[in-house]
Parts: sequence; C-alpha cells; structure tokens
Amino acid sequence: MHTVIGEDVSHAVALLRMGEIVALPTETVYGLAANALNEQAVAKIYEAKNRPSFNPLIIHLAPDTPLNKYAHPIPVAAYKLAEAFWPGPLSLLLPKLPIVPDLVTAGSPLVAIRKPAHLLMQQVLEKTDLPLAAPSANPSGYISPTQAEHVQRQLAGKISYVLDGGPSQVGLESTIVGFQEKVPVIYRHGGITEEAIRQVLGTNVNTILHSSTPSSPGMLTSHYAPKIPLYIGEIPILLSQFSGKRIGIISFQQLYAHPDIQQVDVLSRSGDLLEAASRLFPALHQMDQSQVEVILAEKVPDHGIGKAINDRLSRAQAFLK
Repeated sequence: MHTVIGEDVSHAVALLRMGEIVALPTETVYGLAANALNEQAVAKIYEAKNRPSFNPLIIHLAPDTPLNKYAHPIPVAAYKLAEAFWPGPLSLLLPKLPIVPDLVTAGSPLVAIRKPAHLLMQQVLEKTDLPLAAPSANPSGYISPTQAEHVQRQLAGKISYVLDGGPSQVGLESTIVGFQEKVPVIYRHGGITEEAIRQVLGTNVNTILHSSTPSSPGMLTSHYAPKIPLYIGEIPILLSQFSGKRIGIISFQQLYAHPDIQQVDVLSRSGDLLEAASRLFPALHQMDQSQVEVILAEKVPDHGIGKAINDRLSRAQAFLK
C-alpha cells in the first residue's frame, strides 16, 4: 500500500465512510482516524499502530454534536470545562453509552471524548457525520506526529492517505480530565493547563497519570519515545557522562557548546513554554533521523504546559529504567 499525502477532504471522508483508516490533522497532533461505531474499522487502528488492545482510544466529535449522544451521566463540571475549552485540546473521560463499542474503550465503562479545533478535522467530522476514534498517527509508543511527513514516514505502507493540515499548532496531545465521585481528575497533562482547569472549576484537581491497565489513553509509563536513547538531567553533567559519544541536545533556552555535540535543538530561546511545546515532538523526530548516538534533554519549568512537556520527556526515557 502506497501512503499518499494530500489536501482532499472529500477523499478522506469517502475512505472513512468505507471503513478505512485515515491520518487527520488536529491542533494537538495528527490522529489515525476511523469510524468509532465500526468495530472492524477501529480494529484497523490497533493493527496499524501495533497498539496494545488494553489501551483505550479518544473519540472526536464535530462542534455541534451533543455530548450526551455518547456519554451519560455527565457531571456539571464536565459541561463547564466543555464550555470553556471546546473546541480545543481537552478530552473528557465520561461513562459511555452502549452505542460506543467496547473496542474503543478497551472494555472500560468510560469513554474519552474531544471536540478538536482544527478546521480541516472539523470539516471531516461534519461531512462524515460520525464520531471518529483517533489516537496519534504513529506506531504505538513512538514519537507523536505533528506534521504530515512524520505520519508518512512512520506508517508508510500501513495507511493509504494522510490529510495534510500543516504543522500542529499545540504540538502535544490533549489534556484528559475525568471524574471520580464528582472530583475532577487529570489523567494526562496536555494542551490545557492544570491551572486553567482549576480556575474554571474553582476547585482543586487530582492527578492519576500512570497505569499498566489504563482506563484513559496516554497513561502508559513508556510512550512518545525515540529509537535513540534519551536521558534527562542537567546538560553539563550529562555531557561529561557521555563524553566520546555523538550527542544530540534538546534544551529549553540555552545553546550548549561541546566537541561531542552533533546537533542542538533549543525549544524556545525566549523561554516561551507554548513555543517549546509546539517544538518538542519535531525536535525528537529530527534527532531520531540524525546520526547521534544519545539524546540529552533538560526539563522545562514545571508549571502550565511545562508539566505536559516534562511528562512527555519522562515517558520518552522510561524505557531506559
């Protein structure tokens, strides 16, 4: 199968209606989409990604689709968050209705639902008039794609079409929020910050970010990982530890110099965390295509979207532990 990049929304819609899988742009990352109500189509997502069957998917809805068509009951706090952040990079984990296949939720009684902000994705959702299951369009556990070319390189021969919507603006996956006994819980840090969620709800928010048997997408310990080993710490100390290796550096603001450094990617010289978030996955992709032997990275300030950046870095090196 030849994997084509194009801008034909009608072609993407036709493939989805036929039960095929298509890579689609969103403001977070590119998603590998299928009709969420068609179990055979959803199974193709798991197969193409080599995704564990116990790892649930997010379903995406058009802006005007009622939330209670797929979930019930819905806490008042969920409606508040939806009003504040939809369309946008927020997923709500809610009790699913029987219309949602168990394969989508990996057998969980909860389903993650999002209304994306990307205009092309919205057009596809409106024209198909379907909920679309769409995890990131990459092999399971690998770096999420933020450009059509990332998808084509990673899933070549496994899907026929990538709808090109340009680089993803947010560059990190959605924040996932659920509710335990009506208490809001963050299951994954992402494009909406914990601080913003607290401000809307006027209450504290719990976090449950890791699980080997996840009820929410994005909870596996090892994820978003390049093929080249990645280490996190203080760059000067790491440079001395890996002296003699071909080294790639991913730093927040500072430009480092060292004879062994082959490649450097500074996420934001101005210290802008939003810019750093949008550049993280492209930097990891670029490092993974380079000739470096190790990638050395430093954490960013751990507030706002910085928490999501640090989360992705930690999971990218988790396979080393």
